Amino acid sequence: MRLIQQLLVVPAIVVMAAVPAKAAERANVEAFLEVTGFDVALESIRLSADAAPQMLGIAAEDFGSEWQRLVREVFDTDLMHDMAIDILQEALDSTLLEHAADFYATDLGQRLVEAENRSHMIEEEGLKSDSGGQIIEGLHSISSPRIAILERLNTASGSEDASVQAIQEVQIRFLTAAAAAGVIEMQMDEPDLREALRTQEAELRASLRQSALEGSAYTYQAFSDDELVTYAEALEDPRMQKVYALMNAVQYEIMANRYEAVADRLRDMQPSQDL
Repeated sequence: MRLIQQLLVVPAIVVMAAVPAKAAERANVEAFLEVTGFDVALESIRLSADAAPQMLGIAAEDFGSEWQRLVREVFDTDLMHDMAIDILQEALDSTLLEHAADFYATDLGQRLVEAENRSHMIEEEGLKSDSGGQIIEGLHSISSPRIAILERLNTASGSEDASVQAIQEVQIRFLTAAAAAGVIEMQMDEPDLREALRTQEAELRASLRQSALEGSAYTYQAFSDDELVTYAEALEDPRMQKVYALMNAVQYEIMANRYEAVADRLRDMQPSQDL
């Protein structure tokens, strides 16, 4: 399943509170995670873990083996999986679940999931951005319509406005949690922090857009233009839009929750620093 591209900062958003008229059965949600590839997307959250100390001006390497142990424990795959199941069982309408699962169960859907799963779990730093950037350059050189298709795909899979807001919120939640844990000393209050982040919004939007384009170019390089148009059309369906809004929200909330847990654990691993 396509999700908002992860940067060195991690998105967070409050999960929808409304309970659907017909909540999905737990077994069906489990099957949904597997057929859509969302279980792998959740597992990949740990790959962004080194962003946590970077947001505090600390290098993950400074913690040595202790950092990797913390990552394994805080970003435990089974824990994040159960968190997603608990939320989705209450929030995901069974009719929407079936609609999304039906698409991803097709031959094209399963090939897309396989490609997305591989892309989610790439640990080599810069591989997607470098390779994707080279692909984009080549497409520009021949004035290929594929760039517009990739941009359409990115737009269909998540709102840029929501992504920007989510990234800002996770930083605030993480920094606030780190300050509460005594890991850092905040030199500005929350309104000032929000204003500082707002001044960086244009740069963040441009970075998000470029990262998403490079990631899509790399992930879907084996697919034809027609196949990607078919995918974009599927994602633009109002029912799929609702599913994606919820799935992105769940991913964001789990990420933010785990980063707050990191902040709490860092109190025993790192002396206080000024921010």
